[in-house]
Amino acid sequence: MISEPLVNAENNTSALSIFNDRHPLWQLSFRAFFLAASLFSVVAVALWVGSLSGLSFASPITAKALYLSSLVWHAHEMIFGFAATVAIGFILTAVQTWTSSPSISGRPVMALVAIWVMVRALLWYNTISSLAFAIALQSLWWLAIIGCYARIVLRAKNKRNYLFIPLLSALATVNLLVLGCGLAGKTDLAVHFTRSAVLIFTLVMAVVGGRVIPFFTVRGAGTEPTQPLPWLEMALLPVAIAGITIFILGQFISLPITPALFMLSAGILHLVRCARWSGRKTLNVPLLWSLHLAYLLMSLGLIALGLSYLTPMVQFSAALHIITIGAIGLIIIAMMSRVSLGHTGRALITKRRINLAFYLVAAAALIRFILPHLGYTLLSWQLSALLWGIAFSLFFFTYWPILTKPRQ
Repeated sequence: MISEPLVNAENNTSALSIFNDRHPLWQLSFRAFFLAASLFSVVAVALWVGSLSGLSFASPITAKALYLSSLVWHAHEMIFGFAATVAIGFILTAVQTWTSSPSISGRPVMALVAIWVMVRALLWYNTISSLAFAIALQSLWWLAIIGCYARIVLRAKNKRNYLFIPLLSALATVNLLVLGCGLAGKTDLAVHFTRSAVLIFTLVMAVVGGRVIPFFTVRGAGTEPTQPLPWLEMALLPVAIAGITIFILGQFISLPITPALFMLSAGILHLVRCARWSGRKTLNVPLLWSLHLAYLLMSLGLIALGLSYLTPMVQFSAALHIITIGAIGLIIIAMMSRVSLGHTGRALITKRRINLAFYLVAAAALIRFILPHLGYTLLSWQLSALLWGIAFSLFFFTYWPILTKPRQ
């Protein structure tokens, strides 16, 4: 496995300025991407809930222009400003392990982070010119990301990981569609594409989770390897992709079916898959049970989404947040913790406050789903945001000293 180089006493890079491209923060993309995204998620969620609670300072500076509505800003920034950034940090780090070829570090990582920061600022300013500039920079960011990844896997002929090229391209396309619709004033369409992006993220979770969760479980909990069920693995992605396709197209054309059956089926297939990974044997290992719980919540979220088409007793937005908070949020904080420890040469043992953060994210998801169905919608937003903010603040302050120092 290729890792960051060990640093000796004569080359103590931690003494360098953080703006020096040889500083540890810029060695592999996971360091800067994880820290920036986790801190941003705390700020973005606080601003969003502040806006919902009537605090005028928490709305985008020129929100009266409504190029991006507050809802679209929130959805876009949490999906693409936060979740996609973490996913990219992980993938661009993992690809060198998958291919035994070096990934980007130093100035390329600094440039990507600089573009990311500029896009966040431009979207917050929210004028027609700032939004147009943000679209241009976001396009450049995605081209650089996909180009770097594709170059590494194609040169290595690592066919097993070619799949991430179309997945990342799909996320990039939806990202730009959201911003383009916002610029054109088509808010409903922009919201639709943000929801589509969440469903695409479930595909990323299915691919990555299907590989790493059983592998980590065997290594970390000492369980026996479980052989995948061929019929399940063959059916899972086609069913999920069919559901996503119907969901996306249903906004534009009249279809004889809804995504309900496919979402329900995908959720059940994920449940069967998850049940075979011996999750009960991981309860004493937070870095493992958190991954299992995230995958379980994704399965339940898809089932809840399917049910929302069939009964008014299940709210679509609340069901979607089982996935966004519970599945995506939990797998992100768990994987960030694991990668931050493993790729800096530290033992895979989390501090108690990080274990607490896992519980807080899971609790935030449950609160965001249950309370709206009981008539406490605003309270659900406020409580889930508070728990989220505490959880990701704990991550940031725990891992800042680790991710800004050389590998041990």
